[in-house]
Amino acid sequence: MLRAENIHKTYILGRSLLPVLRGVTVEIKRGEFVSITGASGGGKSTLLHVMSGLDVPQRGQVYVNNVEMFEPEGVRRIPEGREGSFVEAASIATAGVPRAATKSAKVSSPDLRLIEGRRNAMRNTSFGFVFQFYHLLPEFDVLENVLLPAMVGRSAGQWLENRRLTESRARELLLRVGLGDRLRHRPNELSGGERQRVAIARALVNNPTILFADEPTGNLDSRTGRDIFNLLKELNRAGQTIVMVTHDRELSVEADRSIHLVDGRLDV
Repeated sequence: MLRAENIHKTYILGRSLLPVLRGVTVEIKRGEFVSITGASGGGKSTLLHVMSGLDVPQRGQVYVNNVEMFEPEGVRRIPEGREGSFVEAASIATAGVPRAATKSAKVSSPDLRLIEGRRNAMRNTSFGFVFQFYHLLPEFDVLENVLLPAMVGRSAGQWLENRRLTESRARELLLRVGLGDRLRHRPNELSGGERQRVAIARALVNNPTILFADEPTGNLDSRTGRDIFNLLKELNRAGQTIVMVTHDRELSVEADRSIHLVDGRLDV
């Protein structure tokens, strides 16, 4: 279903290069609940971001149902963190030493745009995202926040045509996560656990194939964190594939499978 193969990721910090992932290969099967653990700075979130298309590796490839997510290595570009600024992936050595760009098969600009467009579509329709700090828009109420992913990527006509059905699904999801009576509340009127429940409903509104959760309990007290984790387990029992980064080993062992990273490598 999803396979990250030989992933290498190096960050650029000023004039220094920091290798974070060093040849990681991971396969996620449909319906699995997989946790990713490891020490702080060990590459957990980076691996999740690469697998979900939020970040771009210098080397390696991610396959979703055998479809490549990223451009070929020789023409791949890595965002540097500044608006519109990129660096060629082939110019960054995985060991942290710059190297000359390597030759690769020519890929036309339209093909590159096609791959990028496909990756963007995957992030919007195939993947759902839950983060530690919720990222809810404070000026929108709960229902409006949940509807946002369904609005992205649609024309005004498509949105209006499907609005009633989408709103019905959003209401059902909020009822499912225990917030059916909080639809018109704004984020600042909710507790931390309630905000995370809104974020989970938002992540599910497009019926994603995979739910990616990056430290979803990390900003919560232990009891609330356990409630959120139990909600994720309930979703998984209903068939939702989940990949979760967590520093909590007690929670990680309750997943179907745990992937442990040490210094950017799989601990096997």
